[in-house]
Amino acid sequence: MDQIAHPPTDDYLLTGQVHYRLRRAHQRASSIFMDMIGDSQLTPTQWGALVTLRAEGSLSQNQLGRLTFMDPATTQGVILRLVERNLVERQPDPQDRRRTSVSLTRAGQSLVNTLLENATRAHHRTLDPLTPEEQATFLLLLSRLM
Repeated sequence: MDQIAHPPTDDYLLTGQVHYRLRRAHQRASSIFMDMIGDSQLTPTQWGALVTLRAEGSLSQNQLGRLTFMDPATTQGVILRLVERNLVERQPDPQDRRRTSVSLTRAGQSLVNTLLENATRAHHRTLDPLTPEEQATFLLLLSRLM
């Protein structure tokens, strides 16, 4: 038979690829987070910024981006949206006036404290299909990929 008429079998299946599976898992985790967090305007990325500021205190925009693995444009957009909601505030960095420090407002601190339990429940619900041993293994393997 002619090779052109019958091309070789292609073993590549999108659904078996790591990028596809990670994207789908991320979509599922994000959907669960959005359903359970209790604030329809709060994205997982914004939540990451808020809880990082809660843990670390005031940070430069650059530091916040590095700690949450956001690129500078994303960091700036997240901060602007959180400033609009009065959840964070920006001020000149006291050590270096060229930098801007970002910190939680009282409203931001209160929101994080209120929603922490919901975020924890979303984490557990995301991992629910796995046994406790599988959950530990899964999280360990993900950390090795990061």
